[in-house]
Amino acid sequence: MPKTIIETLDDTDIKILRCLQQDARLTIKEISREVNLSSTPVFERIKRMEREGYIKRYVTVLDAEKLHKGFIVFCSVKLANINKQVAEEFCETIKDIPEVTECYNISGRNDYLLKVHAPDMKYYQEFILNVLGRIPHLGSLESTFVMEEVKNDFGVAI
Repeated sequence: MPKTIIETLDDTDIKILRCLQQDARLTIKEISREVNLSSTPVFERIKRMEREGYIKRYVTVLDAEKLHKGFIVFCSVKLANINKQVAEEFCETIKDIPEVTECYNISGRNDYLLKVHAPDMKYYQEFILNVLGRIPHLGSLESTFVMEEVKNDFGVAI
């Protein structure tokens, strides 16, 4: 029987993950103070959680507005026909498009949901015509434009 998160992570591991999720630049010493444990066990726990895949990577969250990429669009994609090969090709193509920051295979009327960052509407229009519009097997696109970002938490509630 597979282990559950409760069996593999204890309360201290969860506290460490919360600390790192809030600020991945915290030092081992700072995390140790937060979780009331010495540095060596904290370091070993973090390494174990990295090895086991609980910690996938460390990132820096950038301000899209300041970088002139604050025009956010959720683009629903319907493929004209779908099978394993078409889906794999689509996913590989999407992974190489920097404007697409998130891609989800979804259920329902559409096949994929993309989160796209662009500088403005004109850029997005060109992006649709010259990038997404050239993807083989593309059936249809539906764009939903973000008017205001109300909440954007990058972590997982644990």
